[in-house]
Amino acid sequence: MKQFLSVFFFVFAWSLFAQNHLNVMSYNIRLGSAQDGVNSWEARKEKVVALLDYYEADFIGLQEVQKFQLDYILANLPEYSFIGLPREEGEWAEYSCILYRKNFFNVVEQKTLWLSETPEKMTKGWDAVCYRVVTYGRFKNKNTHKEFWMSNTHFDHLGIEARENSANLLVDLSTQLQKQKAIPFILTGDFNAPKEEKTIAILKEKLLDSYETATKKPYGPKGTWNAFHFQEEIANRIDYVFYSQKTKLKVNKIAIIDDFYDFKYPSDHLPVLVNFE
Repeated sequence: MKQFLSVFFFVFAWSLFAQNHLNVMSYNIRLGSAQDGVNSWEARKEKVVALLDYYEADFIGLQEVQKFQLDYILANLPEYSFIGLPREEGEWAEYSCILYRKNFFNVVEQKTLWLSETPEKMTKGWDAVCYRVVTYGRFKNKNTHKEFWMSNTHFDHLGIEARENSANLLVDLSTQLQKQKAIPFILTGDFNAPKEEKTIAILKEKLLDSYETATKKPYGPKGTWNAFHFQEEIANRIDYVFYSQKTKLKVNKIAIIDDFYDFKYPSDHLPVLVNFE
């Protein structure tokens, strides 16, 4: 009987711990149609799925995802579903989608907006070279009934004006969503901007950078963009996980994951994994 009670209380305690923690990942997986030679999608797709499977994040903000890549990931990780629309029409269109563990969370609402002067329409914004989007959703934990705003984006790689205006748009979005429902707002993404750029300063007017607020010292390299250059130092951090300032969320720890295989990385970006309490 004592042994049974010990096991019961262990399971109960672990269940409470798990329900009060939220693991969120941001990961640019590199578009599959790129001509990357030894780093092509076919050569690394199993490694990407293995990484996602091992770390078991509750939510994963993915960038540069094409439909055939998304299909492959979901087929091999059936515990996840996703929200998000492609940023444009065509076979090679990219998603900035959000994967979520469907056995633990329900989608209450969802939407994809374009980072432009007309967010409701499929349009390029300002000096952007590409169509860019943000996908967001309101999710409810099936056990605790706690809710979260989760959002994921990918800023333009060349348009500085576009990045700054996209940051303003997302700051406004975070404010609007929290007025609609006062719950934590989390933003993942490839922002194509180092921390010194004005783009990041704009975001930090309303949002917190989990890398700077983590209780434990960040784990892993300082940067997130490796460009498939295994032998070089990774110092350029352009992938972030932000969250709302007025929230009960606490960042326990953050890791920039530099897992590799055969002296190659699964993508030209490293994933960022944040543990919230």
